Amino acid sequence: MVIDDIAFASLAELARGLRSRAYTSVHLVQLYLDRIARLDERAHAYVNVYRESALLAAQAADAQRDSGTPLPALHGLPIAVKDLCEIDQQITTAGSRHWQGRRSTVTSAVVERLQSAGMVLLGKTHMVEFAFGGWGTNVHMGTPRNPWDWLGKHRAPGGSSSGSGVAVAAGLAPAAIGSDTGGSVRIPAAFNGVTGLKTTNGRISLYGVVPMSPTLDTIGVLTRTAEDAALLAHALAGFDARDPRTHGPPCAPIDIASFDTPRPAKIAVLRPDQYPTAVTDDIQKATEEAIRAFQSLGATVEYPSVPLDFSELMRSSGTIISAEAYRVHAAYIEDTDAFDPWVRKRILAGRNVDASTYSSAQAQRQETMAAFDAWMRSYDVLLTPVLPFAAAPLDEIDEAIHLTPFTRPVNYLETCALSLPAGFTRDGMPIGVQLIGKRWQEAMLLQFGHAFQSVTDWHRRKPSDLH
Repeated sequence: MVIDDIAFASLAELARGLRSRAYTSVHLVQLYLDRIARLDERAHAYVNVYRESALLAAQAADAQRDSGTPLPALHGLPIAVKDLCEIDQQITTAGSRHWQGRRSTVTSAVVERLQSAGMVLLGKTHMVEFAFGGWGTNVHMGTPRNPWDWLGKHRAPGGSSSGSGVAVAAGLAPAAIGSDTGGSVRIPAAFNGVTGLKTTNGRISLYGVVPMSPTLDTIGVLTRTAEDAALLAHALAGFDARDPRTHGPPCAPIDIASFDTPRPAKIAVLRPDQYPTAVTDDIQKATEEAIRAFQSLGATVEYPSVPLDFSELMRSSGTIISAEAYRVHAAYIEDTDAFDPWVRKRILAGRNVDASTYSSAQAQRQETMAAFDAWMRSYDVLLTPVLPFAAAPLDEIDEAIHLTPFTRPVNYLETCALSLPAGFTRDGMPIGVQLIGKRWQEAMLLQFGHAFQSVTDWHRRKPSDLH
């Protein structure tokens, strides 16, 4: 592989290269660090780069490989993490200028498991302040640049995991950790043309992750492929004594050894007359092409009436998010000068959610989840767009417009979803399609994604002009 090919390779491909001794972990880490040094002033994906510790970790990984010790699948591979994952004694800002001097006193379960898998942390990525925003903007700490319009307009990276999406899309990391409370992994995945997995609530521990909405928060991953997402989810998932949400019913393992085209599948498609908002012609065309790709794989596609109102679910989800975000940040969010005005406005909306309204929203959520679970017994996945349109220039963004009518319902329903690269607009911006799975069925969901990527090449495209 030439250097640029390596930078845009999947985790699975990089792992094969390490095992065959085509290159070392030090070589890979140095390659990404060099790209970060050259390109990140413009991309603005990273808030902190751990150059020295990353190279030391890579050296240790190579020594372990040389010793002949059996190693995990991801051992020696670099990764970036969203800056709400705590690392003891490192600064964790959660995207807030107000927290730029805040040092963590614990290490998150996510980082612990990445390190246990032998992965090398390249650094922390930028994000929307306190993870409360879908466009990816950050007025105080800077907005990452969508690499698909590298020399043109500064376009929205998608949020809140903005830096993680840009880092993967720009070849500044082969994979990155994000969080998803209402679409914060899937939106940047779709805007940046990468794969984004939102996991079932409780699949991955949230210990040591700065919360926004404890009911709806989840950890997810941004990768090149569904196979890579499976490798990471497999390494991250499981019981954690420190997070009660991981103590629930046993969940099926994410079987990364049998990544075959799924058995004859039954896919439900959300009909356009049930969309919670209108989508552009480019988005609809890409969605229809994705449906045809699944049909070419032998899937049965149906267009049933989905017994849920996505608009209503988005609003109900918003009630829970704002109420819980206000509880988390109430002690300081009144400071009008320190915080993004739109983030502050969204959080302050939670002041008006009284206990009765909040309790009713939670009770209604449980009923809706049960109804969706029952309906999904007839189908393997539900296919929808991820977003109503592609990434807009920053100077055209209206922060009052919600990007989450297709994504928030997934968090509300406490299930898993996958954003897959599915095409481009006429002006060359990426488009994503969303697969919504059943609770705890990440393995099946990822198998559908892997099958889709076996007959399409959207996930292999890379931005040009990154010099």
